[in-house]
Amino acid sequence: MQINATEKCDRKNFSKPNISDKDINTKGTKNCSYCNKPFTKELWCEECINSLEKLAENNDEIGMFNLAICYKDGEGIEKNLEKAFHWYQKAAEKDHIKAMTNLAKCYKNGEGTEKDLEKAFHWYQKAAENGDEDAMNILAMYYKDGEGTKKDLEKAIYWYQKAAENNHTCAMFNLANKHYFGEGTEKDLGKAFHWYQKAAENDYEEAMNSLAAHYENGEGRKGFRKSLLLVSKSNGKK
Repeated sequence: MQINATEKCDRKNFSKPNISDKDINTKGTKNCSYCNKPFTKELWCEECINSLEKLAENNDEIGMFNLAICYKDGEGIEKNLEKAFHWYQKAAEKDHIKAMTNLAKCYKNGEGTEKDLEKAFHWYQKAAENGDEDAMNILAMYYKDGEGTKKDLEKAIYWYQKAAENNHTCAMFNLANKHYFGEGTEKDLGKAFHWYQKAAENDYEEAMNSLAAHYENGEGRKGFRKSLLLVSKSNGKK
């Protein structure tokens, strides 16, 4: 059985949602916090969109960010990736961290703007330096592959480590692979096992499978019983 060396990027469910805490809180209430009227079936009512536009135009970064999301997803307003990009950029320039990550993604994928990996790298770096663990993991991948910047495996390891320490399960898996194969760092099966197990304990299925492979290869005998339990858990999901 082989260890899966494939790098992983975005998680299916980010640890931080792409809306502000203020707006999360409005979901469970009867009235919209912006227009003080009952919510419609859509996430945003027309009056709420109008209020968001006013907030954004008055340099409110939360309003800018949430308006960008509305334009990106077509929630309560016609979908417009160019306008989404515009408001992500405005919010990012006012230090809204998740806007930085989303702006980087726009540059990465060419959504609402021309594809530009150097600018994507710039904004992922800004977001990572401000504590966004998703950006940390992606920044590590940019350093690993030399996308938008010079290839630097040591910096890749640094950012995988930072993201993993912030409970980013994909980063745990990526960091484990680096230690297992000795890429950008000395080969260290103990550290590899540690991070595979941490990711597996957070229900990361590929880490469970890699952990099983780890033992099938005769490595890390000390936690064998625990490994089998994790593998059983993984198989139970299939």
